Amino acid sequence: MVDPRAPLPEQVKRQSKIIDALVRRASQQKDVGPSAYRAFQSAIDLQQQVAAQTLELESARYERERTRKALVEALASMEEGFALFTDGRLNICNELFKELLPDISGMVVPQLELRLYFDLMVNSRFLVSTNSKLDIVSKALEEAGPSDPAVSIVAELLRDRWYQLSVQKTSPENTVLLLTEITTLVQHNRREKENLIDQQEDYLQAVFQNMSAGVCTFSAEGQVMMHNGRFGDILGVPLSALQPGTPVQSLLSYMTHRNLIEDSVLAQMEAWQQDMVNKGSLSRRVPHGGGRVLDVYANLLPDGHFLVELKDVTLEARSTELLENRVMERTAELTRANAELTSQYEEKARVEEELRISKERAEAAVSSKTRFLAAASHDLLQPINAAKLLISTLEETTRETRFLPMVERLGGAFASAEYLLHSLLDISRLESADPDMVSPSDVNLGAIMMGVKSDQMLLAEQKSVQLDVVPSSVFVRSDPVYLLRSVQNLVVNAIQYTNMGGRVLFGCRRKGDKIILEVWDTGIGIRRRDQARIFDEFTRAENVPIGSGVGLGLSVVDRACRLLGHRLSVRSKPGLGSVFSIEMDIVHSATPVAAQHIPVRELEAESVDHIVVVIENDADVLYGTTQWLEQWGASVLSASSTQQAVEFVKDMGMAPDIILADYQLDGADTGIRAIAEIRAMTGAQVPAILVTADRSETVRRTGEKNNISVMTKPADLLRLRGLIEWKIRSNAPPTDRSGQTKQEV
Repeated sequence: MVDPRAPLPEQVKRQSKIIDALVRRASQQKDVGPSAYRAFQSAIDLQQQVAAQTLELESARYERERTRKALVEALASMEEGFALFTDGRLNICNELFKELLPDISGMVVPQLELRLYFDLMVNSRFLVSTNSKLDIVSKALEEAGPSDPAVSIVAELLRDRWYQLSVQKTSPENTVLLLTEITTLVQHNRREKENLIDQQEDYLQAVFQNMSAGVCTFSAEGQVMMHNGRFGDILGVPLSALQPGTPVQSLLSYMTHRNLIEDSVLAQMEAWQQDMVNKGSLSRRVPHGGGRVLDVYANLLPDGHFLVELKDVTLEARSTELLENRVMERTAELTRANAELTSQYEEKARVEEELRISKERAEAAVSSKTRFLAAASHDLLQPINAAKLLISTLEETTRETRFLPMVERLGGAFASAEYLLHSLLDISRLESADPDMVSPSDVNLGAIMMGVKSDQMLLAEQKSVQLDVVPSSVFVRSDPVYLLRSVQNLVVNAIQYTNMGGRVLFGCRRKGDKIILEVWDTGIGIRRRDQARIFDEFTRAENVPIGSGVGLGLSVVDRACRLLGHRLSVRSKPGLGSVFSIEMDIVHSATPVAAQHIPVRELEAESVDHIVVVIENDADVLYGTTQWLEQWGASVLSASSTQQAVEFVKDMGMAPDIILADYQLDGADTGIRAIAEIRAMTGAQVPAILVTADRSETVRRTGEKNNISVMTKPADLLRLRGLIEWKIRSNAPPTDRSGQTKQEV
């Protein structure tokens, strides 16, 4: 069988042999069997295939030859040199590529190595230069791939001919060289460059000539090389003195003879030149003939030449001189002003120091006053408290005698003194603005008002004034003590300035989230011009009768309301009465608690059948308190110190029903300590009331913390009696400084 992979001529040759053998076999046999026939038929088919393949081969050869001829014609018609190197050897090229360098054209033949071609180019006498070394390009091509960019080489040939050789690997085997003549482009660029240089030179020359500064270049030997017209104008020398090659010394001599340069400048020229050589530059301001001033700048050039620039700065120098003179004058003025300011500052500092000292003295005085009032309040209130107790005893003993009116007047006088003293202490405390002085909480306003009515009912009855209150269950955010004092002062003020048969009414009305407590009276009223000043200390309206007070109650109310953030206002007409209002915030979240008001009048007839321990270091107060308690039916253990009280209770062998103690005893001893020791010794939570002249928030909080009610001196006997009964009966929580229970407030 014929191998189809064998070359076509060999297949044809073998097929011919097979056909000849079949024909000979057929001629020798008379009877040709089927097998022979099939073999002959196969031979005929094979011959036909060979003939067809032969025809295709001839056609392919013809097409190949025609294609090659067309390629040669195409390469010959190219305006660029073309060469194809396959596997590093020349495969085909056109005549332009071959004849580029005539002295090596005979060696540019098929199978020429690419490296050898580059060596021939380098040694060709027609090659002037290239922008890259050809041996480096040849080495780089060996490492390059088809994806790498083409390598371009610009070659200069004899007779000013220029070519660009582009080398590109199109496949791992094939490398294409393309020669493009760029002589016209190079020559055009050269002409454009020369024209541009000429234009730039003209432009620079124009700029050079039109510079405002004078510029001149000198050679290393000191000869004029080039200058603009402004240089001669500034120096005041003609162009004839500035001809190229003119020595610097000749120029200086010309200027010296015409007084254009001063001798002092000439004397420094040599030093300036040396300085410029050392530093590379020079800058000086020099005087010029005619009263002008010039700035001279010299710079050393790289070739040893130097450039000198002149600027006429006469106007600038004169302006600078004028400015310096003005600055000197202004400096003198500022110096004088500064001296005056220094003197004023020293005077101000002296005044400020005096003010500081005065302020410190005033603050010290206020502090001293506050400390004095705080310390003296106990001593001031103690005798008043003792006197009230003794007067109350006298009232009981003289009730059926002719001395009763005198004793009542004496009690009224001490009540007035007490009210005045309380007002003074309140003003002092409110004036200090001590944050510990107030303790805002949820206050039962109804309980406050009912307590005030109970306290002032006696005063109203004495003046024959009807006193009414509208009950309320609203809670407000305020300090219970100062709110109570404010309401008391407003009600007392209303009763005091209402005539017999008149009426005082106080109650509350809502206004959104606010509650307004109003105190109405049918009194004498207040004139409009007096309404703005009635809240000042020791100030009364003009229509107020003599002996109606010193004018402190409303001042206390005003200061307390401002401290608590309550709005205080007044409406009044002379002869018709007045309305005082306090606007406060309602507390909606407070839990309403029934007022635990103590019906003191109902207790007057009852006997206080209790064991009471009284601790008081003032003998008169201790005596008066003991007398009243015993009149009420109480068994009293009177002690002047904690030690004495503890010994009495120890000897008694049982806990008392209640303890009444002064807060401030002798030395470091206090009522708080006494109550604590008695409770600890007896093991019982004995009810206790602290009766003190100290109105500080600290005392009140300490009392609350220890379940001790706090009542301020001078103590109201009826309220004290009611508080004793209530504490014993209910073992209630502590009260505030006013004697109101926690529930009341």
